[in-house]
Amino acid sequence: MRKLKLQVQMTLDGYVAGPNGEMDWMAWNWDEALKQYVDALTQPVDCIVLGRKLAEGFIPYWATVAATPGDPQFTDGRKFTDTPKVVFTKTLSASAWRNTTLATGDLADEINALKNRDGRDIIAYGGATFVSALIRGGLVDEFHLFINPSAIGNGMAIFKELGRRQELTLVKSTAFECGIVVLHYEPKRN
Repeated sequence: MRKLKLQVQMTLDGYVAGPNGEMDWMAWNWDEALKQYVDALTQPVDCIVLGRKLAEGFIPYWATVAATPGDPQFTDGRKFTDTPKVVFTKTLSASAWRNTTLATGDLADEINALKNRDGRDIIAYGGATFVSALIRGGLVDEFHLFINPSAIGNGMAIFKELGRRQELTLVKSTAFECGIVVLHYEPKRN
């Protein structure tokens, strides 16, 4: 069975966005070691799942990066454009993006169907609502929490609607020169 990895940027105080979706707190002065971490994390991935709201900025952004070879911020945007994407939506009826399909059914059913297909790992990116639903449904196999050196005091959290306690095992923590600390956890399964 394929694994679903979650990669998410967070503030030190646990928010993935400000109260109105602000993301200006993110550190983008990534050092080479962090870029290599992301490359290693995404290398075994052959499917990206996204919430619709994030997809609207994520997909066009990476298309621009891929069209700009040698962008100093990232090593290769083609990974994010060439990898097939599944966008979870309740509002769209057709995909406007290349290499992207829509999933409109039950989140758990759709994710489990993807996990049961032949292939490599799946990585999830999304806003608070989408990511919270993945976590609440017990669908995430690996958490890669990119803790930014910022605290905002209030905002959108991804663990507040769990409904039950979620035990996690720390696999690895890695601090990077740019100030980001990546916490890699796996859920404890019964």
